[in-house]
Amino acid sequence: MSINAILKKSAIPSKEEAIVGRKEAIKITGIHIITKDDMTRQPEKSEAMIVLGMGCFWGAERKLWNTKGVKVTAVGYAGGHTENPTYEETCTGQTGHSEVVKVIYDKTITSLEEVLQVFWENHDPTQGMKQGNDIGSQYRSVIYTTSPDQTEIVEKSVASYQQRLIDAGMSMITTEREPLDTFYYAEEYHQQYLHKNPTGYCGLSGTGVSCPIGLSV
Repeated sequence: MSINAILKKSAIPSKEEAIVGRKEAIKITGIHIITKDDMTRQPEKSEAMIVLGMGCFWGAERKLWNTKGVKVTAVGYAGGHTENPTYEETCTGQTGHSEVVKVIYDKTITSLEEVLQVFWENHDPTQGMKQGNDIGSQYRSVIYTTSPDQTEIVEKSVASYQQRLIDAGMSMITTEREPLDTFYYAEEYHQQYLHKNPTGYCGLSGTGVSCPIGLSV
């Protein structure tokens, strides 16, 4: 890939520059192949939802569906401008979206802090518009919250983990943190991809720096 191509993929386009997209949503069955739960449902009373991006969404979803207390996962696109983007469009870097995982977790079994521990420890949040060998804005580290309470917890978690990274001689966190705007479901073949393709690509890799629950700032 040329330097110009890398720079183009690594720059988030403006709304005017982004691919236009379409009104029709990508059609999926909505059924999680492992749990048989409805991937498109909203959280129940005891649950909450957050959207996380850790690079390529295949490995990230597998890590999260295996996390204690997580009831629903689905992969998709968020944080950009293009309406109902396709995977191919997102991979150009011209939609502005990141590859993400929708996570619904049961608050009686786990906490947002524990979900964020899995998030921090299983990718490198200091890499900007890339993750390992995957280069482009769609691979950036992101957290999209769904409530003000989540935002407060996320910022405390960022501060705590940042100190751990500094102590380990690492760089500053580049993770994008915003309230969730729109989550677009990815194509059916991407959903639970590594269950359907056990030998498929997984670029998930952490920094080796742990993130203890309850770490003081």
